Amino acid sequence: MKTKIIEENEINLELKTYIETEIFPLYERNEPAHGINHIHTVINRSLHIAREYEVNKNIVYTVAAYHDLGHYINPKTHEKLSAEIFMKDDKIKKWFTKDEIQIIKEAIEDHRASSNHEPRSIYGKIVSTADRTIKSIDDCIKRTYLYGKKNYPELSTKKEQINKIYEHLNDKYGPNGYAKTYLYDEEFEIAKKKFIEVLSNKDNFIKRIENVIEKMEEK
Repeated sequence: MKTKIIEENEINLELKTYIETEIFPLYERNEPAHGINHIHTVINRSLHIAREYEVNKNIVYTVAAYHDLGHYINPKTHEKLSAEIFMKDDKIKKWFTKDEIQIIKEAIEDHRASSNHEPRSIYGKIVSTADRTIKSIDDCIKRTYLYGKKNYPELSTKKEQINKIYEHLNDKYGPNGYAKTYLYDEEFEIAKKKFIEVLSNKDNFIKRIENVIEKMEEK
């Protein structure tokens, strides 16, 4: 089920219609972990966080809508590829000034969790923070499993896949995890604290991964 986007009355209707009809369908090219449901989550969270700041909601919406478009090409450089796709989209530019287009480009480039630099604008910080959203621990396991199936074909056994899921989630959300936010997000802080607690017992977490995968494969 698609999540209803909040505060949609604050988004230019023509812009919103264009993105929904021309951009959202492109996410079918991505694996499910970075598909349209994830995009709706990031849009929702971005607009929610943006309530606290004096920002242009059309820019927030657009950055969130385009931020993972290049993921199907190369996950490791998808932030740059997504920004390139945005810059090549001449139709989207009618709604923004030259300076705003540059802000959107940079914010898309800056959203990645493992980025080695702080986002250059408030827009990059908003969408980067929203992209860290932890809907649930099981949801993170599902997304990591789906991502791994496509991008790590060399992991031929289920045991290898499960160990990779644990390693990835521990690297990202563990005590020294690289997943960070540049704006305070209480929801994320609470969820990450719980994640750290659960990850601390590796054996139990491995069993949890096994149960989640088993339920997925039953469907």
